Amino acid sequence: MLSKWFGKKQQETGPKAPEVMGLYLGGSFQLDELKLRLLQPQLLIDGAASTHLIQAVGEVELDSGGKLLRFYTDDDAFLQVVLDGGDTEQHITDVKLWYFYDTKTVGSENQWKALIDSGISKPEYELGGFNFTRVWDAIGETSPPVAMTEKTYEQDGDISETDQFVMLYERPLDGDDAEFVMVSGEEKIIDNNADRCLVISTGLNLQPADIRING
Repeated sequence: MLSKWFGKKQQETGPKAPEVMGLYLGGSFQLDELKLRLLQPQLLIDGAASTHLIQAVGEVELDSGGKLLRFYTDDDAFLQVVLDGGDTEQHITDVKLWYFYDTKTVGSENQWKALIDSGISKPEYELGGFNFTRVWDAIGETSPPVAMTEKTYEQDGDISETDQFVMLYERPLDGDDAEFVMVSGEEKIIDNNADRCLVISTGLNLQPADIRING
């Protein structure tokens, strides 16, 4: 689980974690409290905080040439910013707030293979009594999960990498909004052993204007 890698303040002598929109490792931000309060009755997310302290930062280089930045917070959440064509605010194409919903350990090689083959990507995914539709459909009968590697920067200066196999799902909400589910098989090598888990997160769309940087 990504949240277990959070640590103390990043050493100034180490590699610097990515930043965007004024978001940075050790900083904090405020979300539009009214928007959260209006949306939460429709969401699986319960009790989302409006104030967040950034405790780790993840970076994913995408095959398309863009990147994902993930700002992990003290509320078991992360703010994900998608960039395309550059690393500044003008290159932002998507912002979502995600909350960890569930994490399960994958105990065997057979379980891991079955998860990658058929447990992550399905036409529909049921969660909390709701059906979510797969977003990333490929041409043909199968849509395999998207493979990516996340580099995670911790506050104590540690940097680690996690291989992830991911699928995105969505369901419509009132007012042209949507709720999302991200299903991810995650693998991290520790002392030559594979530490694997299934991570399920739920999220919602945000606009940059919904986010205020506290400093």
